[in-house]
Amino acid sequence: MTYTPPIPQVLLAMQTAERFAATQSGELSIDDVRAILSEAGRFASERIAPLNPVGDRIPTNLDEGGKVTTPPGWRETYQAWCEAGWNSLTGPTEYAGQGLPTSLAVACTEFWNSSSMAFALCPLLTAGAIEAISEHASQELKDRYLHKLVSGEWTGTMNLTEPQSGSDLSNLRCKAQRADDGSYRIIGNKIFITYGEHDCSSNIVHLVLARLEDAPAGTRGISLFLVPKTLPDGSHNDLRCLSLEHKLGVHGSPTCAMAFGDNGGARGWLIGEENRGLNCMFTMMNNARLLVATQGVALAERATQAAFAYARERRQGRAPGNDEIASPIIRHPDVKRMLLEMRCKTSAARMLSMATASALDSSVRAQTEDERRRAHARASLLTPLAKSYSSDIAVEVASTAIQVHGGMGYIEETGVAQYYRDARILPIYEGTNGIQAIDLVTRKLLLEGGETLSQVLESCHRTLSAFTTEPSALQAVTDAAEMAKMLCDRPGSQFSLAVAVPFQRALAAVVAGAHLGEAAVLGRGDALEAEAATNARFFIGVELLSAVAAAKAAISCADATVSIELA
Repeated sequence: MTYTPPIPQVLLAMQTAERFAATQSGELSIDDVRAILSEAGRFASERIAPLNPVGDRIPTNLDEGGKVTTPPGWRETYQAWCEAGWNSLTGPTEYAGQGLPTSLAVACTEFWNSSSMAFALCPLLTAGAIEAISEHASQELKDRYLHKLVSGEWTGTMNLTEPQSGSDLSNLRCKAQRADDGSYRIIGNKIFITYGEHDCSSNIVHLVLARLEDAPAGTRGISLFLVPKTLPDGSHNDLRCLSLEHKLGVHGSPTCAMAFGDNGGARGWLIGEENRGLNCMFTMMNNARLLVATQGVALAERATQAAFAYARERRQGRAPGNDEIASPIIRHPDVKRMLLEMRCKTSAARMLSMATASALDSSVRAQTEDERRRAHARASLLTPLAKSYSSDIAVEVASTAIQVHGGMGYIEETGVAQYYRDARILPIYEGTNGIQAIDLVTRKLLLEGGETLSQVLESCHRTLSAFTTEPSALQAVTDAAEMAKMLCDRPGSQFSLAVAVPFQRALAAVVAGAHLGEAAVLGRGDALEAEAATNARFFIGVELLSAVAAAKAAISCADATVSIELA
């Protein structure tokens, strides 16, 4: 099953996001961006995509000696990918990175993950480690580790979860002990560690959350440590992979249970300040949440391409208005509806992800401190929307792709079942979408005293007014604003938590719908004119209105939800 990188659609999303952003976020010309995307797309489709079914059928393996072997072709392709410079795309220039905008990295990340999400997970975690170390580590640690992390010679991981401590990190038990030489000894176990052990790089730099013995209880007593697999003197650190998880999907990605300190303690170095580890880790997690949103776009795009290709070839029944004995199923109205839904949801998710990336770029590259502050607040508000919406629709679109294929979609050989299995983790990891919604209604809606949300909704109303005269679309923005006010007036209440998820979906739909409307205007006279216009009309008329109506319904019965006792 071939993959065609959607370069025109990605470029349109980038241009739309720039129009919405307060400032221009990059210095590259559109021709520069197109050239980079073309090369990225070529590598993705020619080198990475063939690995996807291989990694699904031949998963990673852990031998008795603790060595993890990735699927055939993994290591060679990763090395070629690094040699081509893709790992260093956004890396800091002082460590041989290219310093290019986040929005460009998000575009390329879509291509890598559409080709093989299991393969692309490795550099995704490295990117987060680079950002956390760049922001919070000592100069000594930066100089020791960033060059090789940026080049991809070494890879990074994020070690949060423990058997008894998933989303609630206050129960974390992994211990850190101070050593006389200024380093620390890390003792404890972690689970669900993506690429915690593998054969693609010569060293793995683990970022580990642990608790000092004299630390305060709860999340205020957590510190972050850099714990390398191979120590600076070349010896192996006191850590190992205990086992690999047997997962529903992403079989080619090793998900490890890790043991630190079997023989006295793994040697690690503090990142940031003691007991301030979550502040440092959230730098990495916020990066990861945007990239998880991009993974959602990527899998939705791949599933959509597969469904369109199959619907054009598969002939069944006579479609209305057609003379053929058996018409291509793409001509049947219900199949057309499913395909339109898939395409517009994918485009909407891409718009949200790119809008978040553009805001992040502006938060670093804008000319004034005030512009950077406002852009950072906007990115903070958009992140849970992008992560939750994109990951949710990835599952929905992959499921619909199976439906378009009919019985053949349930057969592994067609490949679409893998997209569904791979996508199912996205609403769960890097903060479940329920946690994203709690963060939205308890913190993000209140940013800048609610001014960030007001500015976003005003921009959405302006854009939709220019695109459509349909009163219901404009009323949906007003409804979203009224619901937001209601939640802001009751932050953290059982009421707000009960309706947080449907409201998050509604707000995401409003923002995405406005971006699709803007894209339709930008696409006029372009090859994408008809597609962009159809996506906007269908999404606004169906998805946006449905999401807002569902949120209003959830609010109307919130009291009943709160009062019900489920034993």
